[in-house]
Amino acid sequence: MSGSWLCGRFEFVLKRPLLMGIVNVTPDSFSDGGQHADATSAIAHAHQLVAEGADIIDIGGESTRPGAAPVSTQDELARILPVIAALRDSGVAISVDTCKPEVMQTALEAGADIINDVTGMRAPEARRIVAAHPSCGVCLMHMQGEPRTMQRNPQYQNVVHEVKAALVAQAQLLEHLGVKRARLSLDPGLGFGKTLEHNYQLLQGLEQLVQSGYPVVLGASRKSMIGSVTGKSVDQRLSGSIAAALAGVVRGAAVLRVHDVDATRDALKVWQSVQAAGDPR
Repeated sequence: MSGSWLCGRFEFVLKRPLLMGIVNVTPDSFSDGGQHADATSAIAHAHQLVAEGADIIDIGGESTRPGAAPVSTQDELARILPVIAALRDSGVAISVDTCKPEVMQTALEAGADIINDVTGMRAPEARRIVAAHPSCGVCLMHMQGEPRTMQRNPQYQNVVHEVKAALVAQAQLLEHLGVKRARLSLDPGLGFGKTLEHNYQLLQGLEQLVQSGYPVVLGASRKSMIGSVTGKSVDQRLSGSIAAALAGVVRGAAVLRVHDVDATRDALKVWQSVQAAGDPR
């Protein structure tokens, strides 16, 4: 793991995996929908994740779970803007998980450091907004289809090659628009238009995406790919999520997008200690 990721007020030197803590200000997200649906509880949860060691807080105001209904721009902004304001001076980077150009623009004006777009900046206006910003980080995620229909029948000939090609093409498009390469990261989009087999093929082959040279963001936390293997409900998938996170780190993931910051941080400390121990001979 090497290089850096420029994210607004922050430039992360990627000597260790970064932890991106998830704050869903929604009533219907797959894992924690409704738990932090109002600003007060969302802000409290965000501060808890910061205290646990999050490097980045990823704020979402619209669920992107399979079958999720769209949310208006006004409702999405009403959910996320108070959280951005409360975290502005918390010492961590603020990421906003949105695919709406209007939300991106307003969030950046409010102080967000990163735009995390599950559609990979498909919208020309979204690309224009991040290209016009001097330094915001951009996370390009791969999704086949759109949330309401993405899991109906996803098809790939070679999921690792196709996802990598699509993400690199989008990154290069942004670079042509003037976005510095150091601002870009790629997310294979586990669970977004992929079968269970596709998800594990992507995780197993993550090194191929890492070889593109862009920092790779991995989001496996609590997803159905964990539940399908373990048989556990969403609230019992911590162990499986940590296993997936470490499998990603071994293969070069630079950022882990997780619900459980404290437990994942502990797992990383142990993994890093093993890596640093070296051969005693």
